[in-house]
Amino acid sequence: MTAENVVPLRTAPRIDRPRAERAVAELLAALGYPVEGEHRAMTPQRVASAFAEMLTPSAFLPTTFGNDEGYDELVVAREVPFRSLCEHHLLPFYGYAHVGYLPGSRIVGLSKLARVVEHFAAGLQVQERLTQQVADWLAGHLGARGVGVVLEAEHLCMTLRGVRARGSRTVTSALRGELRTDARSRGEFLALTRHAQC
Repeated sequence: MTAENVVPLRTAPRIDRPRAERAVAELLAALGYPVEGEHRAMTPQRVASAFAEMLTPSAFLPTTFGNDEGYDELVVAREVPFRSLCEHHLLPFYGYAHVGYLPGSRIVGLSKLARVVEHFAAGLQVQERLTQQVADWLAGHLGARGVGVVLEAEHLCMTLRGVRARGSRTVTSALRGELRTDARSRGEFLALTRHAQC
C-alpha cells in the first residue's frame, strides 16, 4: 500500500462561536422569534454548541494489524448507528451503516469500522457522498481486496417537511474491488446487510 492510495481523514473546520451565536440570534429574530425571555436567552449559545458538535469530526487512530492468519473471508459490521446533517436543509439524517471488507495483508480493529463512519458523518453531508467516502477511505487505507458499504437513513428534511414521508428510509451503497466485480462475494455481502433489522 503506497501513500498515494491512502485517503486522508478530514480536518476539523475552524468554528467562530461568537459569530455563530450572533447569526443564530439574527435568524431567530428574522423568523419572528427574537431572543427574549428566560427560555430563549441561551438559545444562540446552545444552537451554536450543538452545530459545532455535529460538524466537527472526531479524530481517531486507524489501527490496523498484519493479517498473520491469512483470513480471507468477509468481515462485516452491521447496524452501526450514525447521524449527520443534510447540507441542503441543515436538518439531521440518521440511521445505520453496514460496513464490510475482504481482508488483504492488513485487518482493521473492529471499532475502527464504526469510527470511520462516525468521522465522515460529522459535518454537512449528502448520503451518497458519505457512502462513497467511507468505502474509499477503507479501500485506500486497508488495501482490502474488496469493500462494501450500505447506509440506510431517515432524512428529517423529507419526513418533517415537504412531502412529510414519515418512516421512509433512503438506502445507498458503494462497492469496491472484489465486492463489486465478483458476483458471489457481492451477493454474500448484500445478503448479510439485507437481513439487518434497521
